[in-house]
Amino acid sequence: MTTGKLHARRHAHGLSLIELMVAIAIGMVVMAALLALFLNVTRTNNEMTKMNRQIENGRFAVQLLQDDIVHAGFWGDFIPQFEDRNVSAPGDVPDGLPDPCKAPATWDAADRNKLIGIPLQGDVGTCTVVSDQQADTDVLVVRHAEPSTGTACGGEVCFQASQCSAELNATPPQSYVLATSGHVLHKKNCAPATLPITSGAIAVTRKFISDIYYVRNYSVTAGDGIPTLMRSEYVGGVHQAAQPLIEGIEGFRVEYGIDRIGKNGAAVSYVGAVNRGDGIPDGPYVDATGVTCNSTADCDAANVVAARIYVLARSSEPTPGYIDSKTYPMGSSGTMGPFNDGFKRHVFTTTVRLVNPSGRRETP
Repeated sequence: MTTGKLHARRHAHGLSLIELMVAIAIGMVVMAALLALFLNVTRTNNEMTKMNRQIENGRFAVQLLQDDIVHAGFWGDFIPQFEDRNVSAPGDVPDGLPDPCKAPATWDAADRNKLIGIPLQGDVGTCTVVSDQQADTDVLVVRHAEPSTGTACGGEVCFQASQCSAELNATPPQSYVLATSGHVLHKKNCAPATLPITSGAIAVTRKFISDIYYVRNYSVTAGDGIPTLMRSEYVGGVHQAAQPLIEGIEGFRVEYGIDRIGKNGAAVSYVGAVNRGDGIPDGPYVDATGVTCNSTADCDAANVVAARIYVLARSSEPTPGYIDSKTYPMGSSGTMGPFNDGFKRHVFTTTVRLVNPSGRRETP
């Protein structure tokens, strides 16, 4: 047999068993590395998605609350007497917290003074629209007139303020209407100088806004374990059933900045030496239990000029291998946690100035 034939036969033998096993082993190592890389990338992407959703929900909740709170106490060009330095003995100082769910047909003058004079409130009394509330969270009621004008009331509670001197100087003054009907007050071009008015344009009407915010301990189905920010809107003179806004909001607390001292250093007073404050919170922010209204002489709720909100956002799904042992600062009322579960959390906070009440109190 020639040397060429031996060489050809040797090459026709192929791989040996050992060579095949080595090739398989190398392939398995490469596949395992690729699988591990794929799993790590997938896990990282999932965590990033959950983190982004958590941050987005937290920021959205803060922005939504902030946008509503900043309008609290807006009543167009109307100034309550107790915030007007030109009135030495105002008759509209709130003497207690209003009932957000009291029927408009039963309101009296005192009820209307409370609703207008206390734009932020952390107590809803027996209002049944707040149900299944998450433990250790607050409730917030925000009240104001709709910023846009030309509202067609049509059974809605609307606010109308008079600019007519004859109505404002009447006994008793016809300064505003807060009701579902009877919006017949006038602008400045009214005539004659005394009642009854025979000519002049009707004043602007604005829808009355009253929103109740709280956190429910489930989202869609009771027991699903997804805490959700809820809001009850005021429609047709009734607070409607609360609707879910943002899932994953587990904590919600509110602190109030109270204007108790004027620029001259004296305590706020509505009689005698008129002192309406300066629109700046005095001392530390307090939680809802410190914002009382027991009489016209003792109504801190009417002196709220700022709010600080805390929102605790939770990830939508637990992270395998992660245990949340942290505590989260939620203002003067304390902390939340540790939860000792697999969900990641983050606290979002902001301070909102009540532009309208504080602006009316500013001292030159």
